[in-house]
Formats: sequence, structure tokens, C-alpha cells
Amino acid sequence: MAAFELTRSTTIAASPATVHALIDDFHRWEAWSPWEDVDPDMRRAYSGSDDGVGARYEWKGNRKAGQGSMEITHSSPERIGIDLHFLKPFKADNQIEFVLTPSGGGTAVDWTMRGNNTGLTALFTRIVPTEKLVGKDFDKGLAQLKRVAESGAPA
Repeated sequence: MAAFELTRSTTIAASPATVHALIDDFHRWEAWSPWEDVDPDMRRAYSGSDDGVGARYEWKGNRKAGQGSMEITHSSPERIGIDLHFLKPFKADNQIEFVLTPSGGGTAVDWTMRGNNTGLTALFTRIVPTEKLVGKDFDKGLAQLKRVAESGAPA
């Protein structure tokens, strides 16, 4: 097993409450998630709570979108924790954490993913590190989250 941790950060000129609301409700991820536009035919299902702890999101899409689920396991004004489970294109169980910190009238956002690469994924990530595989997606997602939060428009 190869443990990994990937973190990307940005500062958003919006209140922590505004940013929190965009992350804490999976229905609002369509406006900013970097993976929502990789398959126009992707199927989505929401269950559990509408937002916060117990909110659940499942997706199934083309090869690039894959298949999996997420569930919010912790939600406070400062931190949102999510269990992420991939079924395709590879099986993986990861933990996601968003940390929101007030910063000069805005919000500093840290987006972290932790997990263990196993089996063929562990071999593959020796050639192409996890950082290179998904780092650009995190950058894109944070840029889109920033755009949506700063626009003041409902997501």
C-alpha cells in the first residue's frame, strides 16, 4: 500500500458561511465540482440528509467520470469531512476534508484527500503520482468554487 495525501488551497472573497453552503450540499456541487462536466450523461442520485452529516451522493458515468459515492461524515463551520468511495474505473476508499478559515474578509480553503493506493493503482501511481493525476482537478474545482462563491449568485 502507498499512502498519499494531496492538498490544494485558495482564498475566496466570500464569507465562510457562503463557501460552506456550496460544499455542504452535494446538489450545489454541479456548479463547481471539476468532475461534473466530464460526462454530460452522468447519472446522479442523492439520498440521506439534504445537506451536512448524512448527505449522500452517488454517480455513474463514462470511463472518465467513473462510478462511486460520497457521504458527509462531519460538518462544522470550519470543516467538512467526506468519505469518498470509487467503484470504477478503480476501487478506492478515500477521505476528503475541506478546512475553511476566515481570512481578511474572505475565506481560506484547504481541500485535502487522503487514502491508500493498493493493487494495480499502487503500481500505476509509481509511474504517474496521485498529485499529477488529480492535482489539476483540485485546482480547477477550487477556481470554480471561487468563481461561484464570489459571484454572489445562488449555485
